[in-house]
Amino acid sequence: MPDLLRKPRGETGKVHDITPENAQWRYVGFGLYHLKAGESAGEETGDREVILVLVEGKAEVSADGQSFGELGERMSVFEGTPPQSVYVPNGTRWDATATTDCVIAVCTAPGHGGHPARRLPLPSSEVRGKGANTRHINAIAMPDADVADSLLVTEVFTPQGNWSSYPPHRHDEDREPEITYLEETYYHRLNPKQGFAVQRVFTEDGEIDETMAVSDGDVVLVPKGHHPCGVPYGYDLYYLNVMAGPVRKWCFRNHPDHDWIFQRDSR
Repeated sequence: MPDLLRKPRGETGKVHDITPENAQWRYVGFGLYHLKAGESAGEETGDREVILVLVEGKAEVSADGQSFGELGERMSVFEGTPPQSVYVPNGTRWDATATTDCVIAVCTAPGHGGHPARRLPLPSSEVRGKGANTRHINAIAMPDADVADSLLVTEVFTPQGNWSSYPPHRHDEDREPEITYLEETYYHRLNPKQGFAVQRVFTEDGEIDETMAVSDGDVVLVPKGHHPCGVPYGYDLYYLNVMAGPVRKWCFRNHPDHDWIFQRDSR
């Protein structure tokens, strides 16, 4: 089993580079660039599709020979405004040049040539949960939007003192419509940045049971099992999720011991 908690490697350049090979799974990849104004990054996509998310700051972006101009509006994820994103198909290339200091997420999964390069619509937003389980969702590329071959991407804002990805749920079996197999990464940010959150990844049979203290900028891998997280009073939590599997559907099962919470709150 690989290390599920990945720390950023340095403060500039490509600070995360999670691949199916080093994650020891099959589908999801996640990269993250910290660029200073004037710096550039670019990659060939090979056999993988990409969604570039302008997490913070602004950059001029091109993909598959098309220029999308300067993208990015929020300078901090905690402004809460939805991000601008670009879809890049497999067998092409993307390039970005920072016009301000910026953070760019590179979300990848197997591509099949089914979608063209384009700027994605601003994501729809929703409030999910109740009480101390309330969080705010920006659905960048979820199943209701036919914008990718494999990728599912969303971001979540969890207010101080609240829980998220809760009640505990899993999506680790290819048995639709009850459940789908989806690998997942969580890229975490905290405000103020010296804070911490807690994320537990565990299977019902006990094969995996890890509880991690998560710092600003960390990534957690979820190869299977349940994966709730919580943030203490005084700190707000943001995370960007990347999911992919054999089918582009998000069907999950709640933990049987805790499903009563979901049933109660769904009434």
